[in-house]
Amino acid sequence: MDMRGDLYVISAPSGTGKTTLCRMLLKQMDRVVFSVSHTTRPPRPGEVDGVDYHFVTKEVFLSMIKQGAFLEWAEVHGHFYGTSKEGVLKQLAEGLDVLLDIDVQGARQVKKSFPEAIMIFILPPTFQELERRLRSRGTEDEASLKVRIGNAKKEVLAAPEYDYILINDVLEEALDNFKSIIKANRHKKERMVALPQVKKILIEAEKAAEER
Repeated sequence: MDMRGDLYVISAPSGTGKTTLCRMLLKQMDRVVFSVSHTTRPPRPGEVDGVDYHFVTKEVFLSMIKQGAFLEWAEVHGHFYGTSKEGVLKQLAEGLDVLLDIDVQGARQVKKSFPEAIMIFILPPTFQELERRLRSRGTEDEASLKVRIGNAKKEVLAAPEYDYILINDVLEEALDNFKSIIKANRHKKERMVALPQVKKILIEAEKAAEER
């Protein structure tokens, strides 16, 4: 199909399985890519420029902000992160569906500058399960964990702002639902009627109707 892609904004609290779902989707569906963000933080061991992030200086990043180059951007722990408008539009023009993994604040920015973005929020089966998953990681002390859980509560309350809500209880079921959203959007009438095959069928049907 020769058509423009869709931009999917994916948000979820930590511990919901968002990253896992996105990675599985990328492996199982064609014409789906992940948006690569710009950042001013230095690369971590093993990270590749242009693959994990576009690593730029603070001066370059601030210049891009002034130029309106970002769909969204934020400063986190002293470093800047942003999504390039040009990069996303290029991928969409190539017919690729783009996944943008960002928090609620960033998602709101994107929706303002790119209203046609499709918003998906991923929820855990219960909030108790989310807390259990976060604790089972064993990567944070109690104080940090409480902050993360508190932030998760605020994020969950934003779910009704999104177009779709997925519940990640059984991973494979959540993935199937995720894929269904993308497949359904690919077959909306607004884009299907623009396809040569569909146009041909409609023309043939119109001629047949006139001959009666």
